[in-house]
Amino acid sequence: MARDTNFYYSFLVLPPQKRRAIVAVWDFCRAVDDAVDEVGAGDAATELTRWRAELRHCFDGSVPQTKEGRALQPFIPQFRLPRSAFEALIDGVEMDLHMHRYATFTDLYEYCIRVASAVGLICVEIFGYRDAASRQYAIDLGVALQLTNILRDVPEDLGRGRVYIPLEDFARHGCCEEDLRVEAGRAGNGVQSAAVKRLLAAQGQRAREYYARADAELPSEDTRRLVAAEIMGAIYRAILRRIERADYDVFTTRIRVPRPERALIAARTWLRAAV
Repeated sequence: MARDTNFYYSFLVLPPQKRRAIVAVWDFCRAVDDAVDEVGAGDAATELTRWRAELRHCFDGSVPQTKEGRALQPFIPQFRLPRSAFEALIDGVEMDLHMHRYATFTDLYEYCIRVASAVGLICVEIFGYRDAASRQYAIDLGVALQLTNILRDVPEDLGRGRVYIPLEDFARHGCCEEDLRVEAGRAGNGVQSAAVKRLLAAQGQRAREYYARADAELPSEDTRRLVAAEIMGAIYRAILRRIERADYDVFTTRIRVPRPERALIAARTWLRAAV
């Protein structure tokens, strides 16, 4: 796992065996995601079929064909990793082959559950928990992280022909997809359209609502066990704050949290969980 990923510092707080398990999960999930984002659409369908077969190898006890599958397989029985969550992830990634627009947030929510919350449900099995409510925490935190990604990556997704902001939100705020393209075309001058600002601010507010849900659902007895997830959430909240401070200009540059600040966030979050 590269040091520049937003998850790197959250995983440093884990014991070595759990860290190795998380990295194996991360690498497997990243490879599945790249099957759509890094290859052509026709090849992507074939690649996803291959990853479904690889998942069967991992869970059925046969020999995986990829380095990601071989690294993942030993951790499946050790941490009782849920096969259904991996299958949901692949289903979510497959949605990118067929769905490039989402009519409602209900439609988008299903996508978020599959591509983000499913990974959260895998990770909490590795982190460990006592209260079953921690699973709902993982689900809502996953949605919050994905909504933050969607807001940050609006221009990148436009370039791929995808719009994850629900169409009902465009109608509600009086703008259209072309308005996003206009803003992307004049990047460097800030967001000029008040309607686009309202649209993007609404996406940020929705993400905040899911962070708040996750906060409310985190059982106090599992706070220390789930500190890695809390660090993830804290770093992504920092991304959201930076977007807000930039007046929702996600077009000029891809908004990031610098590495030293990520390390500081991780340390502060760990200290709060430790007391």
